[in-house]
Amino acid sequence: MAKIILTHEVSGLGEPGDVVEVKNGYARNYLVPQGFATPWTRGGQKQVDQIKAARAARELHSLEDAQALKAKLESTKVKLAVKAGLGGRLFGSVKPADVAAAVADAGLGEIDKRKVEFTAPVKSVGDHEVTVKLRDEVTATITLQVVAAK
Repeated sequence: MAKIILTHEVSGLGEPGDVVEVKNGYARNYLVPQGFATPWTRGGQKQVDQIKAARAARELHSLEDAQALKAKLESTKVKLAVKAGLGGRLFGSVKPADVAAAVADAGLGEIDKRKVEFTAPVKSVGDHEVTVKLRDEVTATITLQVVAAK
């Protein structure tokens, strides 16, 4: 087993700054080369503290703020205009940064693009469900209305 420090969120494994133990091959062949983790060392504790401090600064400060933002996000549809071809197929797909920008443009508040998760790739015009992790215990489901840009 290899002890590593996560530098990015990995589903089912942990958040940035977490120290976890994984199989050697998983760490050596996937997590470290992709930049999701670094090997753990005793001097790496400073890095862990820096990552956790940055994560805390990005998180919404209070649970009440997160609940209020969740209520706002779930009560309205977020409209996103993207280039589309015939039949409503998009040129490419909708990215998490696009969703974060659409939420900000709608005046609903700021969300972190790294916390946006898709259940399936958004590659067509229409309504789609997108989840946003506002805090560890608060997750909002956004109805994303994708329309063709003129």
